[in-house]
Formats: sequence, structure tokens, C-alpha cells
Amino acid sequence: MTRRQQTAYQDVIESLQHPHREVRLQAARALGELQQGGKLTRQPTDEVNNHVHTTYSFSPYEPAMAVFRAWQDGLQIVGSADHDSIAAADETAAAAAYIGIASTTGFELRTSFKDTPLADRKINSPDSAGAAYVVVHGVPATRREACSEFLAPVQEARNERNRRQVEAMNACIADTGLGEIDYTADVYAVSHADEGGSITERHLLSALARRIISRYGRGANVVSRLEQNFGLKLKGVSRQYLMDPGNPHYLYDLLGVLKAYLLPKFYIEPDESEILPADKVIAFADSVGAVAAYPYLGDVNESPTGDKQAEAFEDAYLEELFEVLTALGFPAVTYMPPRNTKEQLLRVQQLTKKHGMMEISGVDINSSRQSFRCRELLEPEFRHLIDSAWALVAHEQLSGVRPELGLFSPDSPAADLPLDERIRIWSAAAKQTDPRRPDEVFDYLEGAMK
Repeated sequence: MTRRQQTAYQDVIESLQHPHREVRLQAARALGELQQGGKLTRQPTDEVNNHVHTTYSFSPYEPAMAVFRAWQDGLQIVGSADHDSIAAADETAAAAAYIGIASTTGFELRTSFKDTPLADRKINSPDSAGAAYVVVHGVPATRREACSEFLAPVQEARNERNRRQVEAMNACIADTGLGEIDYTADVYAVSHADEGGSITERHLLSALARRIISRYGRGANVVSRLEQNFGLKLKGVSRQYLMDPGNPHYLYDLLGVLKAYLLPKFYIEPDESEILPADKVIAFADSVGAVAAYPYLGDVNESPTGDKQAEAFEDAYLEELFEVLTALGFPAVTYMPPRNTKEQLLRVQQLTKKHGMMEISGVDINSSRQSFRCRELLEPEFRHLIDSAWALVAHEQLSGVRPELGLFSPDSPAADLPLDERIRIWSAAAKQTDPRRPDEVFDYLEGAMK
């Protein structure tokens, strides 16, 4: 490219982060045209990621930018999965079709396990006993509005709790000289809540992190203030990151430290208006042709994003957990290969297969430090997760128009086949489909079933 062309290209990339969705999608369309014209290339891999957060919950990336970053990193599939929101789904799917990468859409929310034998256990939600995150994958485009309506009361309840948490956070920082965080100006205004996005604890901590940076700058002074005013004992990579004033990920690294050490001091437990019973969430996912998946967390030794301290979760009672998941009706389990040891995940795989559940992968992206890639998927033990992702791509397109073609539909023409065989067929159909014309998967499914 000439210098002028390079400048124009950078302007298009920056437009993927524009405040207005229409501008972002115009940029995605322009990038797709550059690719089709052979002016923009990449080094593709077989990797996929079905669990990318966007600015519609908390992430550095608008949906169009998340899609482009995934394409740029060589991924074949990108999936948005925001907390308590599906508002990024339309943009994710449209940008993916423009850019030429397959996509899935869904959402993530906390659910209640209070009516199960695990009511008093720490499951996969670090902040609450008897609560568990659930990811609803593969939401058909025709049912996204129904999902928004389903999630609206959850968002309303969460926002009420968020206001109280900001008040509690302000009490924690009252003696630090930072001043108060204003919920409307410092939190709500920099979210996508007015467009159906959610506000999470990371939004609250991000507001505090921005305030700390504005008052103390970056580097040694921030570390000193955190240790003196907040009583934190920073060490290891977290201290190293914050000591570096030139660190391009400074905001997210600081946020991670605050999440690990300060959040417990002002966190308020959500009640039943915000945490719905797990069986009701699964039933809703089934009703819209989506796939409810339990996200395995596993015992944490070291968090890749620095936002979780070492703690024990499901590993001590994993067999019992899978009995509960099966009783609740979960069709799938999802996990993040970079977050766990191979031994942990092989155990999960064995139990998932034993209980006839689908395995789904995805690495939640909520920090600029994270890569969209998941190289572990290229290892023999995890390559089947790539086929699962492709099967989800087909499922999302098919079940929205013809519900009987969903992976788990009892009316499916392949309902009598083993799950592994159904995944193979749906995956084969999706792989043949041009990601710029995802609805053509219908044309390939019949051939894949032969």
C-alpha cells in the first residue's frame, strides 16, 4: 500500500470502534471489499472462538472490531456472548458476513442452583455460592428479540444493584482523595445500556481505574497509592504491569487488580430477580432453538487475566456436578482450554461424553491483553471442539427457520443418530457454506447427511 492508502486503511480500522453502529458496519463492509479484491490478506488457522465479549457487556471491542480482530488473528469462527445481553448479535453476524468469517451469537448470565444439591457450593461463579454462569449459544437471528425481552428484567434488576454497589464502592474509597464515582456520568454514560447492553462489575471498576489514572498517572505512583491507600500487596506480573507507564494495556491490567482485591469489599449478592433458576433458563434456550451450556471453571491456580485469585471450584465434586447438570437438562458443556490444565479438561471430556453432552469451546475476551487465538484447539485432544463450533454455526442458521433442524430437536431427521454423528453432519454443512452467505447452509445439509 502507498502511504495514502495505508492512512485510509487505518481510518477504516478506527471506524470499527465508532460510536455509531452504522459507521462500524460500513467499515466492516469496506474491509470485506478489500479482502475480496485481494488487497487485504491474513494467515488463516483452524481456530475458533465462540465466547467473545463486546462493549455491550464489557470489552475493549465494539462487535465489528471484535469480528475483525478474530479474522485478523486467523480464526474461522467468531461468536459474541455478552453478559445479560444479546444486543451485539445483529452487528456481530452482519460484520462477520461482510468480513468473511463464520459467526455464532449468544449471551451469558448467572443462574440459580438453589433448588439443586449444589445450593451451598461454590460452582463456577466466584462471587456467589449456589449460583452458576450459563452460556446460551447459537441463538437464531429470528429469536434474538425474544432473548432481549427475556433479559430485560435481569438487566433492570442488575442496574439497581449496580447503583447500590457504586455507593458501597464510594464508601470504600472515601478516604483516598479520589472523590466519588457518579453512576450516571462515570458508568452508565460509557456503556451501551441505552442500546440494550448490560452494565457489569467491570464497568464499575473501570470507572474507578480511569479515576485512579487521571489522578495518579501511571507507573510507580499508582502502585504506591494502591499499596498505601487501598492496602494492596501487589506482586508478580500484576505489579510489573502497573509499574510500566508505557504499558498499552494499563487500564485493563489495573481493572484486573481492582477486581481481584477490591471487588469483594463492595460486592452485593444478586437476588432471585437477577439470578433466574437454571432450569428456567435451559427451558427458555430450548424454546428459542438455542443451546444452553454449562461453563466449566475448575480450580484456579493462576488467572490468565489477573482478575481471579487462586481458589477451588468444581473439581472436588465434578461427578456430582455432572449428575446435576444432566438432571437439569443441559445439552452442552463449554470450557476454555487456555484456562485449565490438560488433566482437568480430559476429565471434563470423559464426563461430558458419559452424559451425552456436547462440548463447546470459547475463551472469554474482555481485556486488550488477550489474544483471540486458542492454539490449544490444534492439539489432538481438542480438535473436535472445532467441529463443535462449526456445528453451532449450522445450528444457528437452521433452527431459526426450521426448528426441526436444530442439533437437539427431537423432530430432527437425524434425531436417532449419536450426538457425535449429528455434530459431524452439521459441521460438514457449515464448512461448505460461504460465510458471506450463511443461509446457504440449508443447501449443504442434505448432502452432508448422505
